[in-house]
Amino acid sequence: MRILVTGASRGIGKTVCENIDGEIYASSRNETLLACYKNYCTADLSKTEDLEKLGRYIEEHSIDVLINNAGEYIYSPVENLSFNDIQRLIKINLEAPLYLISKAVPYMKKNGFGRIINIGSISGVMGEAGASIYSASKSGLIGMTKSLALELAEYGITVNTINPGWVDTELGNLSVEEEGFTKEEVISCIPQKRFVSPEEIAGMIKYLISKEAKGVTGQSINLCAGLSVGY
Repeated sequence: MRILVTGASRGIGKTVCENIDGEIYASSRNETLLACYKNYCTADLSKTEDLEKLGRYIEEHSIDVLINNAGEYIYSPVENLSFNDIQRLIKINLEAPLYLISKAVPYMKKNGFGRIINIGSISGVMGEAGASIYSASKSGLIGMTKSLALELAEYGITVNTINPGWVDTELGNLSVEEEGFTKEEVISCIPQKRFVSPEEIAGMIKYLISKEAKGVTGQSINLCAGLSVGY
């Protein structure tokens, strides 16, 4: 399988690339960090020209599995948000995945097989005070996933979203600092009293792209150490 992963230079994306089987095609805006991959395309998904470049790259390489992992997070009171903040997050977190899917689907339809996995967030399921744009964009992924799963089901293409909670990555730990909490305070609110590991997310992806998961589509899977259940 030819697998394209966005946001592949670090965190969840890098771990996914290291832990799933297939021919990996990596994308990120950081070319220096992508140099460890044989196949890669540098793209900043907030820029239309880069997004279109990555779309062409997907078409040229006949991608079987698309993992929309790239995303950005802003923690801010709503009254402090700028129009550019809103536009940027919606473009990266929601518009870019939909556009890239539109470029991957023609080959998947022709081949009678495809796997599309969107990396959402528990904030898109539950909401998060101070992260309204992020929550909105990730919630949008869930609706998009359900619609596309219905649209593409007859072609052997599955579409699912994984919603991580707090993940033990550089970005996850930075988000804790931005919100003004300590990691211990955040962990105390998680039922399993721990952050999710990026390897757990890679393991879920490994299952979802397998033949055994061909009946799993349109699902929003909360991989959050119990955070979505309650406090």
